[in-house]
This record gives sequence, structure tokens and C-alpha cells, in this order.
Amino acid sequence: MSFAYHKAASVNDAASQAGGDAALLAGGMTLLPAIKLGLSDPRRLVDLADLGELRGITRDGDTLTIGSMTRHADVAASAEVQGAIPALAKLAGGIGDAQVRHRGTIGGSIANNDPAADYPAACLGLGATIVTTSREIAADDFFTGLFETALEEGEIITSVRFPVPEKAAYEKFVQPASRFALVGVFAAQGPAGTRVAVTGAGLSGVYRASDMEAALESDFSADAIDGITVPEDNMAADIHAAADYRAHLVKVIAGRAIAAAAG
Repeated sequence: MSFAYHKAASVNDAASQAGGDAALLAGGMTLLPAIKLGLSDPRRLVDLADLGELRGITRDGDTLTIGSMTRHADVAASAEVQGAIPALAKLAGGIGDAQVRHRGTIGGSIANNDPAADYPAACLGLGATIVTTSREIAADDFFTGLFETALEEGEIITSVRFPVPEKAAYEKFVQPASRFALVGVFAAQGPAGTRVAVTGAGLSGVYRASDMEAALESDFSADAIDGITVPEDNMAADIHAAADYRAHLVKVIAGRAIAAAAG
């Protein structure tokens, strides 16, 4: 395999090189293994590693903004994140292993939209806004299917804005080999309303559990979802878990996340 390599000098430079047969290289935690396995065959790699303007964490009132090239380890260790959204810091600290956390980036994870990734659940659960080189996209409109997003050709994520919630928690049942979520649930209540986002389980990827959200509106407690049944026909099934098991786990993990957020 051969490809051209370009280290972007600026966001505008990266945007001018993106699209077509090019692939953007952030942390490389998904792209590089995919290339090695023959699952991806880009003709050009556009490396974003030197773009310091895409890194950093800031809080402005009730909004936490994280640059797209900010690494998972930096999110987990950030005093700003720990103070504003502790659940987000915990989520970042539970991604993969130490090597992945020190190379992988929030923007790369969101753009890839792996159906078992953690950050998509945080974005949906907190009602985040994904900021790109050309527009702002609500998380509800961003994740469109398995490994699919609303990003257009040549569009680059520059940052993610999270409204600071009143309460929030993330819990996941870990697939031990990969540390991905067999089922993960992010539950929150705040400026974006009452939200419950599920990753690792749905046939179409990350999704919001609207029935749980409705039940929690008047009583934000684990007891509020006792009467809810998670249909297994919407669940993924693979070598790690059958659909009925994932459906069971969604309710169990949701209960834990809600209890943690409420407590």
C-alpha cells in the first residue's frame, strides 16, 4: 500500500487537503489499524497532529468547550472538566487503555462514530453541539448510523460544546478485551433537558432512550424506569452478547447511571 502524506500547517490547510480520497489523521487509533487490516485504503493522509488551535479545554459560564484534537487523557485529567462535568472526565478516563487515551482524540472518536464508542453517548446525553469548519451541528442531528455522521466531504470537526448539566453520570458494561462499551448509558438533566443516551447496544448505533427520558421528567430516579421494557428487536447481537442480553443490560446500566447522577 502506498499513499501521500501531508502534515497540515493550519486548519485551513487541512480543509483544503480534505475530501476525495484523503483521510484525516487525528490520533490514528482507528484509522491506522483499519489501513493495516485493509479495511481503509486512502490515497492521502492529512495529519492534524500539529494543529494546536484544535486542542484545549475552556469553560465560559455554563458551556464547556473541548477542542477536537484534545486527547482522552487530557479530558480525564482536566480540572475544568472535572469541575463542570465530572461524568465526562470519568468517561474519558475509561476509554481503552493508557496508550489509547494518550493518543486518541475526542474529535476522532466522534467523527468515526463507532457504535460502541463512549463519546457519542456523552454528546447525545448532554445535548452537545459539534462545531466544524463550516457550521454547528446539534448532536441529535450529527450521529446518523453505524460509523456514519452528518459530516460532509472535507468538513472537519474543530470543537465540541457541552452545556453544563445539573446532574449527569456515565456507566458502562465493558467488553474486557477492547474496553469498548458492551452497553454504555449516559444519563443527564440540565439545560438540554432530561436525556438518556445508549451506546454499544443499538442496531443503528448510539441512540436516545426516549421512554426512559419521559419517565424521568417527573422523577429522576432509577425507580422511575422500573416499568420500562427494552425491546430486543432493536438490539445488536454478536459474539460478545445476544440481543436479549443487551436489552437486559441497557435497563440495568441505565438504572446505575440514573442512580449515580441523582445521588
